[in-house]
Amino acid sequence: MSQSKEKEQEGGVYETIKVIAQALLLALVVRTFLFQPFFIPSGSMKDTLLIGDYLFVSKYSYGYSKYSFPFGLAPFEGRIWSSPPERGEIAVFKLPKDNSTDYIKRVIGLPGDEIQMINGVLHINGEAVERKRIDDYIEKDAYGNIHKIPRYIETLPNGVSYQTLDITTNGSLDNTPVYHVPADRYFMMGDNRDNSQDSRVLSEVGYVPFENFIGRAEIIFFSVEDDQPAWMFWKWPWTVRWDRLGDVL
Repeated sequence: MSQSKEKEQEGGVYETIKVIAQALLLALVVRTFLFQPFFIPSGSMKDTLLIGDYLFVSKYSYGYSKYSFPFGLAPFEGRIWSSPPERGEIAVFKLPKDNSTDYIKRVIGLPGDEIQMINGVLHINGEAVERKRIDDYIEKDAYGNIHKIPRYIETLPNGVSYQTLDITTNGSLDNTPVYHVPADRYFMMGDNRDNSQDSRVLSEVGYVPFENFIGRAEIIFFSVEDDQPAWMFWKWPWTVRWDRLGDVL
């Protein structure tokens, strides 16, 4: 092989490696500073988010903390370029119990708030949150049985409305003591009120530090039936929930 051809091959390998490295670096920058994809593995946010939903979370919405970076590797504490979450937003955060598990819930209580559940009705600072009964949520189990779950539209004091599911008004978390949200902490709840381990369970989730927030949920970019693997692309015509693609949260 001539020297010129060897140099051409070496140059081609170098260019390929450079392009791959640049692509990986760009992906890392986008994931760290702009948007990060997340998968929904549980039904705690039904029917806003379903098992099998894939969504983008904006990393810049609340600024950046060490948890914004891969493996929490950042040489600073607290947040930089911070903007506090607003009541009613859906946010991804690191579970305070271990600072590593990703959770996604809705922001219900702000620092200084008093939160309480009374007979399944959310109370904020002593006032019952407006709640309107709508049509049932229809769910089919693995055996084909149909279940009807009471569904409501809940409207927070700042006007944000969303749907919640409430199987019973006498569940284990439907009547609680008053929670006093500390400074720089937030009270997070799932929309599926009787199937959500959230800030109501102080020993497991509790009050979430602002530093633990990763980002705000923005849009569902893919969704597949919860019993179907997403990688089976040849089944997508039947398993993808096309009507959910592009839903803004």
